[in-house]
Amino acid sequence: MKGLFPFIKCLFSPYPKVKSLDGLSGIEKADAQFHNLVAEKKAPGLGVTILDKGEIILQNGYGFAHLEDRSRIDPKHTIFRIASISKCITALALGKMMEEGLVDLDDSFYKYVPNYPKKEFDFTLRQLAGHTAGIRGYRGKEFALNQDFCIKDSIEVFQKDPLEFEPGKGYLYNSFDFVLLSLAMQEASGVPFSEYVKEKVLVPLELISTFSPNEIDVSSSAVENTASFYTKRSLCFTKAIEVNNAYKLAGGGFLSTSDDIAQLGQAILERKLLKKETYDQILTSQMINGKPTYYGLGFQVSRDAAGRDFVGHVGNSVGAYTNLFIYPKEEKVISILINCTDPKVQNELDQIFKIVL
Repeated sequence: MKGLFPFIKCLFSPYPKVKSLDGLSGIEKADAQFHNLVAEKKAPGLGVTILDKGEIILQNGYGFAHLEDRSRIDPKHTIFRIASISKCITALALGKMMEEGLVDLDDSFYKYVPNYPKKEFDFTLRQLAGHTAGIRGYRGKEFALNQDFCIKDSIEVFQKDPLEFEPGKGYLYNSFDFVLLSLAMQEASGVPFSEYVKEKVLVPLELISTFSPNEIDVSSSAVENTASFYTKRSLCFTKAIEVNNAYKLAGGGFLSTSDDIAQLGQAILERKLLKKETYDQILTSQMINGKPTYYGLGFQVSRDAAGRDFVGHVGNSVGAYTNLFIYPKEEKVISILINCTDPKVQNELDQIFKIVL
């Protein structure tokens, strides 16, 4: 009975009313459709920020940061897990390390982490960042690990497993690639990965509401502003299981606001922080057997549902589903953070993108 009351309360608690789309177009229609994702109980809450040439054309919170008390989402202050958008942040830090001469993308991973168990084939930092190294993906419940691992200790989860394929001969998207990448970056810089990212990326770009899980734990204001995390059930949303994402900070552990993530996207659009030639490397699709993977180094380099070129990332983790779409040609940035494990609304988001663009 302990878990039944919150379920019943959630089921019958008031939600906003569905808005009619009649006569609406452009941003007004997009705003109504975001609202309806909550009204139709497709998502508990969303933080949304959309920029056009650096100017905000839509910024709003929809739904609830906490279903239990119906507290609202503030796109400037409500903190979400950003899932794999974390890889974009890591890519900028990797680019900075390249420019500082701390790492070479085509160096062997073993140059930086010589004690990692030897595999049949060698693999490089470039292959890790582009998911062509052959490292395996999650198995079983590894997606939702709740252990207090540091980066170095966490590799025991997968370090004994063989490669899935010869590096450079295949593509397998996974977050363990970025655990290894962050370990190599940490060893190369001589400082904790999170500290390097903060000093070289977050502070220079003034991303003041972007944190590692460990920072959230010690910051009272961050704790106060962090949304609750949910899982979608057939009739309701329930609290997501507890996880500890600190070990996979590089691939899926950062937390932030939709406003900060939009500013991150704008910085990438304007090629801030890094040199042009560095951006050219991280935002160019890797090639396997002469065919593009549609993934650069930490960035999706692809086309949206309407065929428009974008860079950025879609993310999914326990209690989070996220979109960062950066459109170089249109000079627009779309940042959407949802406090729920994949609620299956990407098709609806794609339709909204068509209206906005």
